Amino acid sequence: MSTADQNTDEDYVYDEESGEWMPASELAAKQAAGLADAGDDDDQIEVRDAVGNLLADGDQVTLIKDLEVKGAGKTLKQGTLIKSIRLTGDAQEIDCRYPGIKGLVLRAEFVKKR
Repeated sequence: MSTADQNTDEDYVYDEESGEWMPASELAAKQAAGLADAGDDDDQIEVRDAVGNLLADGDQVTLIKDLEVKGAGKTLKQGTLIKSIRLTGDAQEIDCRYPGIKGLVLRAEFVKKR
């Protein structure tokens, strides 16, 4: 039995990179190899503040509105400066520190880059 006969029962899918139709198993193997070769830089998520500025680790941000912090019993006021943010895997959340509040996670839509 030739290899052409073995692939006849398999579904063919369109590979957008090469523009060719190929067996699904072959495409899956190609994508798995591509993911192994690809660095983390290709999969970076862009996090943007309320104004549309691109945020990065270590940036300083300012709150654009008063926010009640659940579990802490505090309200962070508009204009509060948050220093040294860290990006999470989510495009809408940033991890940060604030005195008296542990594990503070803010939504990017409520901050403005300083």
